Amino acid sequence: MKNFDNSFLSKKIKLVAGIDEAGRGPLAGPVVAASVIFSPSVSIPGVNDSKLLTEHKRENLFEEIINKALAYNVSVVTHKRIDKINILNATLLAMGNSAKKLSVQPDLILVDGNRAFKYHILVIPVVKGDSKSFSIAAASILAKVTRDRIMKKYSKSYPDYFWEKNKGYPTRQHIDVIKLIGPSPLHRKTFLGKILNVAIQPETNLQTA
Repeated sequence: MKNFDNSFLSKKIKLVAGIDEAGRGPLAGPVVAASVIFSPSVSIPGVNDSKLLTEHKRENLFEEIINKALAYNVSVVTHKRIDKINILNATLLAMGNSAKKLSVQPDLILVDGNRAFKYHILVIPVVKGDSKSFSIAAASILAKVTRDRIMKKYSKSYPDYFWEKNKGYPTRQHIDVIKLIGPSPLHRKTFLGKILNVAIQPETNLQTA
């Protein structure tokens, strides 16, 4: 994975940033994007696609990543914003914000997926990048851990939805609770149309990232 990132290095490209998100699919809570830059010589054993790691492993790697990163940032876009601009635009917005807020700007950005956000630095989308790129995988861990922590905190105020377990994702238990007692103020209204059998559309489809 580190070799993948380093393969982009050249006389003009000295620093590569990796960006990934967590939370595109859940019914509640924010979408979170993280960006990470490492020095070319830095590697961390165990870093991989966050979905392939246990929660305990992600938590341990989280601290090591932020300690060894040359720069990192985590950006959050709320459920309300998701409802206004749709999840794709919200994800691109979170990624763009994360890049802008890096204390050190890279020469190249690798982003997980097949869509790039608009930025003044070259952004290259990498399909399944969290399993190919070291920096994208590290970003996936920062984003996932941050979002999981947010949902666990929210679950204390809304224990009926079991967010400490499902993190807002559409598990059968989560869906059944929504049907039984209705959505919380933290649910994404535009995600609940089929569950509640109502037509809900985003307020606007404007590109904001």
